[in-house]
Parts: sequence; C-alpha cells; structure tokens
Amino acid sequence: MRQGMAGLGSGMLGVVIFSGSLPATRVAVGGFDPVFLTSARAVIAALLAGALVLGLRGSRPAQRDLGPLAVVALGVVVGFPLLTALALQQITSARSIVFLGLLPLATALFGRLRGGERPRPAFWLFSLAGSLSVAVFAGAPGDAATRTGDLLMLAAVLVCGLGYAEGATLARRLGGWQVISWALVLALPVMAVVLAVNWPAGFTRTTPAAWAGLGYVSVFS
Repeated sequence: MRQGMAGLGSGMLGVVIFSGSLPATRVAVGGFDPVFLTSARAVIAALLAGALVLGLRGSRPAQRDLGPLAVVALGVVVGFPLLTALALQQITSARSIVFLGLLPLATALFGRLRGGERPRPAFWLFSLAGSLSVAVFAGAPGDAATRTGDLLMLAAVLVCGLGYAEGATLARRLGGWQVISWALVLALPVMAVVLAVNWPAGFTRTTPAAWAGLGYVSVFS
C-alpha cells in the first residue's frame, strides 16, 4: 500500500514538474536555436545524471541494455525535446500542451508492442476518449504554421511514447531513475559534439528568461 502511494505521489510530482516543460521550452526558443537548445539541455542533464549515478552508485547497465537505452535516449533525450522546440516556434505552449493528451495512448501502444503490457479496458476507453478530443481540437481550421507545429507535436508525442514504454520495460531491471540517467550519459558524447558544432557566436541577445527556460528544461524536464 505504501509503495503504491509513493509511486502515485512520485507520478503526480512528475506531472506537475513536466507541465512546465513546454512553456519553458517556448520561452527558451525565443533566445536559442532549437538544435542548440536540445543539445545544451541534454549535456547539462547528462552531467547531472552522471554525478547522480556516481554519487549513489547506481546499478550499471549490462551490454544487453545498451540497445533499449539507445531507444530511450532517441525518444526522450533527443526526439521529444528537439521536435517540441521546433513545434514551439510555430504554435503556443498552450496549444502544444493539448497534444500531450495523446501521450498515455502512445505509451500504452508501444508498451503493448515492446513490453507485452496489458492495460485494463477502462484505460483504453479513457485514453481513446482523450485522444479523440485532441484530434477534434487539432482538426480545427488553422494556418500553415499551425499545421506544421501540430505535426511536429504529434511526432514528438510518438517518439516520447516509444521512449517511455522502452524505459518502463528497462526499469524493471535497472530502476526508474537509473534508466533516464544512463540514457542521458549514453547520449552525452553525441550531444556534446552537436552542441559544439551549433555553438553560437555570442549570447548578447539572449534574455534572462531564455536562460531560465534552458535551466528549467535541463534540470527538471
């Protein structure tokens, strides 16, 4: 019972923290290129994750875990942050958040395909209802930029669902926080190179709000 309540509490806290991710990204892309922003947040988060793993002596992944960790990294370290940053150049954070209503269904579908999970019928019912609401909202008339942003958000949700589902399967062996930590560490060499290549000439026009957005998504998202 206590373990279940602790898990529920952690999940709720995660939702609250994650809810600030897209607004913070929206602010950050006002001062940073999306590729730079994605690589910078990944490098900062990876350094923090590496320190956490070393400090707490987290379990090390086996060789068989490297492939699934790469999938997690592709989905939640690279894919979702980059696609949402690109989308938020076209649409508002309020509009983008609506698309996160598709995330439970996407995660469940990939969880069924990748991990053999079997959610209860009620979960599928409510997920489909929520997804239908998102589809109706997204189908409302809009300009070309809005359509582009919507498609990018849809792609972001799909890759994030894949990363979450793969991470959930892997967490059974490594533990939850170890999975995302090792995914970040695994992606660090590549993201560091991308960061160096996309380093801007200067930051004179970068506002404090953009720096705060970068800090938020690096530490909390």
